[in-house]
Amino acid sequence: MVNHMKTTLNISDVTMLEVKREAARRRQTMSELVEAALRAIMEPEQREVDLPPLPEFGGGGLRVNVANRDALYNVMEG
Repeated sequence: MVNHMKTTLNISDVTMLEVKREAARRRQTMSELVEAALRAIMEPEQREVDLPPLPEFGGGGLRVNVANRDALYNVMEG
């Protein structure tokens, strides 16, 4: 069973108009929108997750010294 509590909040006219527009845009009630916003504020911040290290691959070694232009051209052509 879900319980709901009614309460009164003082919200500026400008903010209320923005809430009404956003709720309509999202096709939600104002209550749903405000509750979702409050839940987002109240939830604990996301913590960093320890990820496993990325795999390492052998590159097969060097094929050419890039400082040697002729050798580089030979590898690129062949």
